[in-house]
Amino acid sequence: MHDVLPPESERWRELVDRFAEQFGRSGYGYIQTPVLEELAVFARVGEGTDVVTKEMYDFEDRDGDRIALRPESTAGVARSFLQHHPLVPWKVWYSSQHFRYERPQAGRYRQHHQLGAECLGSGDPDIDVELIVGLWDFYRSLGLQRLRMELNSIGDPASRGRYQDHLRAFLADRVGDLHPTDQEKVDRHPMRVLDSKNEATRAALDGVPTLMDSMSDEAIDHFARVQAGIALAGIDVTLNPRLVRGLDYYTHTVFEIMSDAIEASQSTIGGGGRYDGLVESLGGPATPAVGFGSGIERVLLACDAEQLLPVSTFAIDTFVVSFDRDDDAARRLVLELRRGGIGADRALNQHNPRKQADRARRARARFVVRLGKDTDPPGLIEVVDQRDDEQHVFERVALVDGVRSLLARDDHPHR
Repeated sequence: MHDVLPPESERWRELVDRFAEQFGRSGYGYIQTPVLEELAVFARVGEGTDVVTKEMYDFEDRDGDRIALRPESTAGVARSFLQHHPLVPWKVWYSSQHFRYERPQAGRYRQHHQLGAECLGSGDPDIDVELIVGLWDFYRSLGLQRLRMELNSIGDPASRGRYQDHLRAFLADRVGDLHPTDQEKVDRHPMRVLDSKNEATRAALDGVPTLMDSMSDEAIDHFARVQAGIALAGIDVTLNPRLVRGLDYYTHTVFEIMSDAIEASQSTIGGGGRYDGLVESLGGPATPAVGFGSGIERVLLACDAEQLLPVSTFAIDTFVVSFDRDDDAARRLVLELRRGGIGADRALNQHNPRKQADRARRARARFVVRLGKDTDPPGLIEVVDQRDDEQHVFERVALVDGVRSLLARDDHPHR
């Protein structure tokens, strides 16, 4: 686990703000679910997966209830939908912390952070497209160029049932060639074998039947609509028949977006799909649903690799340096600047102007406001730009408007 400190934390805020703007335009509202849920919420959602069997932080509380830190957010969103009965389609987005006891790796810690969006209550393939295109456009709005998308359909439950029978028979003849961890999946969750990263398993899958051979007409039509919508948005897609989800509540569309700018094993920065059976698995009515998650750490790695979204040069707009011991004058000026919508700070309990100016540099202030200089004409205040030491002089009564005009003049990034 790790701390996120300034100035790096400013990038995180910028990322979340842009995500909120992107999906707010499509009618998605912010949701915040508890970081703790009953263990059963996640156990039912991830039955048999490593998340539940090996990686979840779960414990018994003082009342004897089994609870867990959330390893992902979709289950909590589905539980919230089931509990509060909102109008459908219900569109929400989140920025949340997830906890998994797994091996830390680049862009993934045991506490990691995720952006995501979900829509519950609509089975229309255009909702699939809306979320996929929205995520792609969010990445492109950051300036990311080295992106690629993989897409597949795992069909409806009947299609998947037929396919699993064919796949199980295929794997039974090759079970000895599979990695031991994949051998365990053949009987209960054969489709998870398709997503294996193990080289031996991948070699054994040569010639594996595809789900498209077992797909119903309805599922084929749904997938065709999704592909047509993505094409209309001008996005190139690679169809990957081995891109699957192993649990029964997943249906139809699955997708992943990768960045070729970062290491291949960590290149997936976002992905999701349709999970029409999830709410029902939690004890609710049959409810179509689709969504995705995108790791903040991974997205920032991709931005770093493409030299995007840099840390802001300046952390605050102004820093007041006082040349006399009139603390009230400095306090009034800082308050006036802040109330005028301008970031402001000063060095408390420090009367040496040189040390105050040093503090202004260390605080990464854009402008130094020099108050009480003996050489200043009465009623005038000097403002110095720390980028180039350019000096500006404003009347005391017009200082706030003057600083605001300087910030607006060059579209100061902190603002």
